[in-house]
Parts: sequence; C-alpha cells; structure tokens
Amino acid sequence: MASLSFLQGGRGRVFADCPIVRELNAAKHAHHEAAPSSLTERAFAVLFPGSPAVNALLATLYISGPPNFLLALCPTDIDPAALSTMVAFAVGGLLGDTLFHLLPEIFVGEDEGEQARFVLVEPNRNLILGLGILVGFMTFVAMDKGLRIATGGGAHDHSHGHAHAHACDEDAAISTGISTREGDTASRKRAGKDGKAVAGGDKTKEINPSVKLGGYLNLIADFTHNITDGLAMSASFYASPTIGATTTVAVFFHEIPHEVGDFALLVQSGFSKRAAMGSQFVTALGALLGTLIGIAVQELGGPSGGAEDAMPRNAGLWGTSLTWGDMLLPFTAGTFLYVGTVAVIPELLETGPNQAEELRKTMKQFAAVALGAGIMLWISWHD
Repeated sequence: MASLSFLQGGRGRVFADCPIVRELNAAKHAHHEAAPSSLTERAFAVLFPGSPAVNALLATLYISGPPNFLLALCPTDIDPAALSTMVAFAVGGLLGDTLFHLLPEIFVGEDEGEQARFVLVEPNRNLILGLGILVGFMTFVAMDKGLRIATGGGAHDHSHGHAHAHACDEDAAISTGISTREGDTASRKRAGKDGKAVAGGDKTKEINPSVKLGGYLNLIADFTHNITDGLAMSASFYASPTIGATTTVAVFFHEIPHEVGDFALLVQSGFSKRAAMGSQFVTALGALLGTLIGIAVQELGGPSGGAEDAMPRNAGLWGTSLTWGDMLLPFTAGTFLYVGTVAVIPELLETGPNQAEELRKTMKQFAAVALGAGIMLWISWHD
C-alpha cells in the first residue's frame, strides 16, 4: 500500500524508532499473540499453505475441479427453481466478497496482525484504483455486448447469458443460449426444461444449427471468462492470504450453479452428457491460464503496494505509488460487480403470473442472497 511507502529508507527507520510507534507495535503484537486463531484461519492455513503463487494455483484447482466433477451426478433435466436459488446464493457470495473484502483492501488495505498500520492519504492513487474498477466493469460490458453481436442480436434479456428466441413455426423455436458466466434466465431455464428431451428423446431429431452455434459460443465465452477468474485468484492472494481465501470461497459458490446451468445448455445444444462434461473441463483450463498470467504480472510488474519494498511515492503509475500488479485487484472487483448485478439480478427480478408461488420463490432467493453475503461477512469479521 502507498500508506507504507513513506516508511522506506531513512525516514522509515526514523518513523519506526518513534516511541509512540514502538508502543503501538508492541501492544498490537501482544494482542495478536494472545488471541487464539479462528477456525477459518486454521482452515485457510491448511488449504493454502504456500506462497501467493502456489496458493493461487491451488485455489484455481479448487474452483475448477469439484464443480466439474459434480456434473457426473447432475441430471440433464435440471429444476429451474433450484438453479435460480443457487444463483441467488452465488450473487450474495460475490457481492459480499466484493463489498466486505475486495473494496476495503483496494482503498485502505488489510490490517496487519503484528504491527500498527498507518495510512498515508494519496488522492490520485484512489482515483486510479477507481478507474481500475471501472475498466473491469466495462470490460465485461464489452464482452457481453460482443457476444450479443456475435449471435446476431435479436430478443434477449439483460442477464449475463443471453437467449435469442426466433419463431420458426408453431411447434418449434430456435434458441441460442450464450452464457459467459452467470445464470441466464431464459437459456438456462430452457436448458432445464428441454435438456432431457434433447438427450433422451427422438434420436433421429437433428439439432438446429443455430442451437449448436449457441453451444460452441458458450464454450468460447466460458473459456474467456475463466481467464478472469484466474486473474482474480492471483490478484487476491498477492493482496493477502485472507483476501485470496475469501475470493476463492465466493468464486467456488458461484461456479457450481454456473457449471450446472451451462451443462444443461450444452446438452440442449446437442452435446452428449460425456461430451458436455469434457467440454467444461477444457474451458476450466482458462482459469489456469488466467492464474499464470496474473502471477506473471504480479512477479514482473514490480512489488505491490503492500510489500515492504513497495514503490516509492510518485514513482509508480501516473505519479503515484501504484504498480501494474496493484491494478489486478480493482479490475477483479469491477468484474465481480458486473457479474453480481447486471449479469444476475435481472434473473432474480423475473416473475410469473402465480403471485403466491412468486412470493415463495422471492423469499427463497432473498434468503439465499443473505446466506451467501452472510458467510462472506462472517469470514471477514473473524479473520
């Protein structure tokens, strides 16, 4: 953090020798030693025992492996209501991680357990960090818009994935589902209702080419977005172990409904169950690629602001103490904000004609959002 950059060199030694600073550090160290480690700290220490690079790679395996293996147990006819509740839980986790962990870390930094921490206000630095968040948000806007253009436009909702339905005749419609990450209401609900018919119905029935195209574009979008998940893993662990661990938890919860929904979408597009599972494993390699890119940026882009040898003030990006490595976390926060709001909230806002049923569904969704955000808040409170 820039807040520590003024502690370098001679000034840093003079500041560290200040009696008040020494007293604060001693009190902080004593409190840290006396406080027992929490359950989450012990669990995170077991799951992530290595350096930031090693932990980021481990986290990538955690978020990519189990959700894909769960597809073996997943039926092709997925209940849309259950998927909607899982998506709501993922929204709470993503927004909770962004609001309770990422944004505080970006602008203020994380508390250091063994010594007092002093924040040096650097206004231009905060402006650039905010710009990084905006760039992440707009990157996903551009990706979303590009995928809509690639499918020829047409009717679609405003969720992260898009369904384009064009009437062909009275008995059939062409449905092209594109899902870059989160739950596409129309396409995934069609996948849940129609997947079984495609997989187990008339074997001689040909899948419409537009539907097949939707499946392949879905895979390309998944691979691209998995790269950003990998960037999120590396940026978070280089910021701090706690931020990395909580981001891993949030992305993991978000991956499960995403993988389930896309699995049904691929089956609807004409993939066999085995081919759909194999395709999901291939797209998971995007997360590994993104993690490796993020590690390279962090290692080669100069020491991050939180390091002891951090960039001196006014010597970094645009006359601030920031390095390129410091910009990955704001970028990640911007993408999470898009995914958790623009991409998924429209699905939660959709309602049907049955008021009683919609009220029950809404209560379940709100409870799921609260549970997801509550887990992130609990981890942050007890870390």
